[in-house]
Amino acid sequence: MLENPRSPRVRAVAKLTKRSARQETGLFLLEGPQAAREALAYRPDTLVEVFATPSALERHQDIRDAASAGGVEVVFTTEAVLAAMADTVTPQGIVAVARQSPTSVRDVFAGSPRLVAICEEVRDPGNLGTIIRAADAAGADAVVLTGRTVDPYNPKVVRATTGSLFHVPVAVAADLSTTIDRAHAAGMQVVAADVEGEDFLAHRATLARPTAWLFGNEARGLEPDALALVDLSLRLPIYGRAESLNLATAASVCLYETAFSQRA
Repeated sequence: MLENPRSPRVRAVAKLTKRSARQETGLFLLEGPQAAREALAYRPDTLVEVFATPSALERHQDIRDAASAGGVEVVFTTEAVLAAMADTVTPQGIVAVARQSPTSVRDVFAGSPRLVAICEEVRDPGNLGTIIRAADAAGADAVVLTGRTVDPYNPKVVRATTGSLFHVPVAVAADLSTTIDRAHAAGMQVVAADVEGEDFLAHRATLARPTAWLFGNEARGLEPDALALVDLSLRLPIYGRAESLNLATAASVCLYETAFSQRA
């Protein structure tokens, strides 16, 4: 059992809350039973090790069994050790380390996708995690991150995905223009969510086509040069008195409306 919160092994895990350590090692941190459960169910090949208190593993026997079946080491720790490893105050007794496994942009558009979310300069970890979760729920083929979008392996992003990071391919691309070119080459229309765009309802029927949605920065939205690359810009109507919709909420509506249209 790991008992020393200051041991090198514990410190190495704790460092994964920092982007520099994640980039150096290619690893990232998972916290809580749900994240560990989803990783073991869908991507056990990415898991390096699982750390858990004895009481937590008693409560979650399915995680212990899945780890054993997948050949993933489970290391018992004290509560103090787990607290030293985790990014949250209450990691619920389980922390895991996994290998990053991003998808290439080339692969995203090689398989004739019908629904893709492109995030350009999305900076809030909670928003990105929620968009990945919504894309997964709406049946999207992938999520592509461009520009200076927050690291998808940031602990706050990982928590906000509630396991969807292991369900839907996520690609990290440096160049928005190249991503949109690949979407077009794959036969997709690229639609921007923009407060100055055309009325969403007037173009609802066009969403039945293979569609890549482009979502921009929370504060600034999409820059003019980004909007110049898309086929269509749409805005969601505001029927009440709200000044606007949160980015993740708006993205969820756009993705689901497209999923509805494509399945109609």
